[in-house]
Amino acid sequence: MSIYYSGTFKRSSGVISAITKQLNQVNLKPVKRIQVQFDPFHPNAVTARNFLFHITSSKVTETNLDCLIKTNVVCDRSEPHIKIDLLEAGSIKFLLNNLTVLEILQQINKHISSKVVAEEPVTQEATKKEDSREEN
Repeated sequence: MSIYYSGTFKRSSGVISAITKQLNQVNLKPVKRIQVQFDPFHPNAVTARNFLFHITSSKVTETNLDCLIKTNVVCDRSEPHIKIDLLEAGSIKFLLNNLTVLEILQQINKHISSKVVAEEPVTQEATKKEDSREEN
């Protein structure tokens, strides 16, 4: 009699690969502005700095070139937070007191990237038909 195996067959790749997977899914099309505010002397400011590093990568910023990323460095011992203003009315605020970068990216994908409307790809056949119509 054998015992049923209930688990994974390989080990997890780690936190960095999970962050990379989430970054590949981030789409900033419904975002107008991202404001990151932190106090460099606060113990949880590392999360805000790491988030800024990942969100300003070229692959993420190319999803919306009109999105402004603003950093506010303050010296008032306040908790770090991220405020994301949407193109539609509304904004989302993340308090970074007990969050990791991975959790922030998961929430961004859940709440913001899900609002992106999928665009239909234009086929070459459709453009050729339109060009032939214009010539006639």
